Amino acid sequence: MLSKSLQILQSKEYKIYREPYKLNIVGYRSRFMGSNRFDDEIHVFYTNDKGKWIYHMFKATTDPGQYWLENPIHPQGTAFLKKGQYIDAYSIGLHRGVYNALIQTKPVTVIRNYKRKGLFKWFESGFQDTGQFGINIHRARRQGTTKVIDDFSAGCLVFANATDFDRFLQISNGHRKRYGNSFTVTLVDFRDERRRRLQLAAWGSLVAAGGLFVLNRMN
Repeated sequence: MLSKSLQILQSKEYKIYREPYKLNIVGYRSRFMGSNRFDDEIHVFYTNDKGKWIYHMFKATTDPGQYWLENPIHPQGTAFLKKGQYIDAYSIGLHRGVYNALIQTKPVTVIRNYKRKGLFKWFESGFQDTGQFGINIHRARRQGTTKVIDDFSAGCLVFANATDFDRFLQISNGHRKRYGNSFTVTLVDFRDERRRRLQLAAWGSLVAAGGLFVLNRMN
């Protein structure tokens, strides 16, 4: 998975941190389009002092839960974090003033006002909104594994398992000791990647059909 992640980040010209214990934090939004499931992943990878890569994968969500889809706080819709890389946009701080998490400290871009059908393939129909929205990275329940998102995410990236989150926070504290309280978070949207591939395939078919038409006209 490391080579695939590095390839994806390089292809998008995103930053890759290679300094020892400086974190690359990448959320992978899955291809599944149903709401309210922890079907995404957060990957954290970094090198150690010997230059060897260390890689962690955690089950999570990068989408809001069904509760906030049906009861949006914002009049123009609950936020979906837009794919992209948000450099130095996060720091360790208190989530809702309760417990330590990675909290948003610089503007990020979200998408709102999508068609609310419980299927996330529609959300990019909305408009982009950039600012401070509290799109944090935190856990669901205090203990154990949470199966259903519900009201645990209103657009935040949320760990399903509390022990996984504790491990993530421990790794993040190691980063902070060496490099300060600033973290880059990247979101890769595989739904968008799938759409892009389908569009390229459709365009290729169109070009091929056009080429055949031209050849027929010339004969």
